[in-house]
Amino acid sequence: MAVERTAVNPVTWSVELGFNQGELVSGNIRTLYCSGQTAMSDDGKPQHDGDMAAQLALSLDNLEAVLGAAGMSLANLVRLNVYTTDVDLLFQNYGVLASRLGASEVAPATTMLGVTRLAIPGQMVELEGTAVA
Repeated sequence: MAVERTAVNPVTWSVELGFNQGELVSGNIRTLYCSGQTAMSDDGKPQHDGDMAAQLALSLDNLEAVLGAAGMSLANLVRLNVYTTDVDLLFQNYGVLASRLGASEVAPATTMLGVTRLAIPGQMVELEGTAVA
């Protein structure tokens, strides 16, 4: 049996913002739980200090790299947790995230949390995902 995903939306406002209230997944599946991905270079150095859009884009690139290493892509995301040190600034740059998810035709169940700081000083956004295939 192939993987079947069903959006669960008892309300519709979230769909307009690019995420589902829930994702029901059934069938023969593999599940990947991804650690939080930030704007770090391949050698573990923080990148793009003070630039939310660039940090968000690189965090997505790093999440895609983890997914790709497991034979998956953003299209396989069923859950995305977004942690940020500046919710307002993240919303100003949310198009970076929304456009990449939209291009992958995916609207994972999403939670955004404002936090005091992330583990690496200077990092403003961290993306944690769960994917199925």
